[in-house]
Amino acid sequence: MAAATATKTKPPASKAGANVNSKQKSQMHRRSRTGCYTCRLRRKKCDEGSPMCTACKHLGLCCEYKRPMWWSNNDARRKHKDDIKMIIKRKKLSEKSSHTIQTSLNSPPGLSHSLPTSATFSDPLDRTRSASIDSHFPFNFNSPNSAQDYTPFATPQIPGEFMFSPFSPYGIDVKTERQVFVDDIPTIRESTTSSFSTFQAPPPTGAMLSSFPLEGEWTEQVYSERRESLTEETLNVNFFDFSHGPAMTSRQVAVELDEADQRLLEHFIQYVLPTIFPILESNQHGSVSSDLILPALQSNKGYLHCCLSIAAQHYKAAMGGQGDDIDADIMRHRYAVISSLCDALNRDENHQQILETTLSLIFFQCCVGRFDDALPDIPWHQHFQAAISLVQKLDLPRLVSDPNETLQQAPFNMTLTSWIDILGSTMLGRSPTFAHTYREKHLSHNPSLGLRELMGCEDRVMYLISEIACLEALKKDGMDDITLCHHVRVLGDQIGLTEGPDDTVVLPFNANSTLSPKQLSKNVTAAFRLAARIYLCNLVPGFHPSQQSCIGLVEKLTAVLQTIPSGPAGFDRSLCWVYLVGGSVSVAGSSFRAFFDDRIAQLGDLANFGSFGRVACLLHEQWLQADHQQAMSPASATSEAPQQYIHWRDVMQMKGWDYLLI
Repeated sequence: MAAATATKTKPPASKAGANVNSKQKSQMHRRSRTGCYTCRLRRKKCDEGSPMCTACKHLGLCCEYKRPMWWSNNDARRKHKDDIKMIIKRKKLSEKSSHTIQTSLNSPPGLSHSLPTSATFSDPLDRTRSASIDSHFPFNFNSPNSAQDYTPFATPQIPGEFMFSPFSPYGIDVKTERQVFVDDIPTIRESTTSSFSTFQAPPPTGAMLSSFPLEGEWTEQVYSERRESLTEETLNVNFFDFSHGPAMTSRQVAVELDEADQRLLEHFIQYVLPTIFPILESNQHGSVSSDLILPALQSNKGYLHCCLSIAAQHYKAAMGGQGDDIDADIMRHRYAVISSLCDALNRDENHQQILETTLSLIFFQCCVGRFDDALPDIPWHQHFQAAISLVQKLDLPRLVSDPNETLQQAPFNMTLTSWIDILGSTMLGRSPTFAHTYREKHLSHNPSLGLRELMGCEDRVMYLISEIACLEALKKDGMDDITLCHHVRVLGDQIGLTEGPDDTVVLPFNANSTLSPKQLSKNVTAAFRLAARIYLCNLVPGFHPSQQSCIGLVEKLTAVLQTIPSGPAGFDRSLCWVYLVGGSVSVAGSSFRAFFDDRIAQLGDLANFGSFGRVACLLHEQWLQADHQQAMSPASATSEAPQQYIHWRDVMQMKGWDYLLI
């Protein structure tokens, strides 16, 4: 204690001049002792904004003014700081260039632009498979070959103070800190900061720029984002109707929970929430948490129990949690959410909340858990039957397809339902329940249902995947081969019509290394388009993966997937269906297999759970069986007899797996 006191009261004489300067600076810019604990941990200045400070709001961090439990423990504090660094790294990688920085004073006006056109990837080889012909196909595809009729946003005039030079400014902060701990408790902290920046404001507008409350590491990011946003088209940040009213401005969820459940909730918000809708988050920064999930946690009891169950499942799979206690938490909350749904259905009220909870039960499983989870659960397609009834009761299909309905925002629950319906139907070999609605949207002047904004793939390509699923169901019902091949040609032409002449597939990063949501959507759509072609070729009588046409499609798909950002902060886990369809027809020696294994390695532990982990397990099992079959009958590759093809759905059935792989 004496040593600590000496440190406080007798600074070294050699630093007396520095202390004087520090005192002079503190009079001009005093460091707050009441800032949030997140900024204290990061050793950053906190503007003490309510309910969240500017730094935490911008970075998407948990802003805590009440002393957290981890603060008193050095190991916990160090771990929490590492977690924050990972969150910041992930956010900066996925941040779009037009993201508006929230400040407590006058903020620069937002820069709006028109919606991007459809994402495409030129594939002339596949488009020449057949000419467009009239058909008696029960699906009408006479859609005009024209650009999407998106309603453009107004492009505002750009103030002169946002026209920047071509050189990026940079700043350096030199910070000196001393802190005294007594029994691991922080008692005194002294800090001095000196900064300099190469940014020079233009003389006519220098006074305006100096009014921004941005310093140090923020300055360069603001200017580079604003400069890049002059050319980058952004998506409508108010595209979806989440049915929750005003968005939340804080990550603090006001619900009463016991200590164990509070830890699960914190785990969900910190680890699970950022992985749920990564493409939507990259398009509309912060909307997943502030507009959708956090409001639902406070207003929907069933949704809360679902998230707590998912958090426990994620903790078990990703954090190595074992034992009866964690399993009991999973099952306790599963039972609670089912009970709350039954009670709400019996009361016949709050249908939007019931639908929201039911869809979360289905979709959140795609983010957590391992392929070998043994705890009892209701299959996803049984939950989806209840969701279908609720969608019909809410009349959502008519609302989104009726041209007389003027919806200002797309109903988010209908968009998520469509995603599950279309790709889920391919899991079961059935027609999508709302296939007629997708057909009407495809032929309408406004085909957007929000699929592109939610999961990255342009809506028309998803509608065609729905039609391919319908064709597969007709094939199972006994459609003759001649009619089947005719419809395959028609659908192949329709897939070609979704391709535009001006679009290219390149790495989705701007000149300042920020993510371009528009280019990412182009790449994702190109991947889904090629996967749709492969899915369609599967329906042709006599199809086999060793055919040159299929090998060529898989190679093209591999090339497109190389432009998708990889690793824990990438988007591989958003393309599970694409990896499944493409990987299931990749033969031994294909570049796809080596590429897929490399993506697994880059994901690390994240590759072991959720839909991606299940796809990886399924593909490796299918490859093992297919390669064994090929080794046992090598002569069949050169014979004219039809070769047997092991379908991924057959492997799932043999293993007793019942997955939704989206």
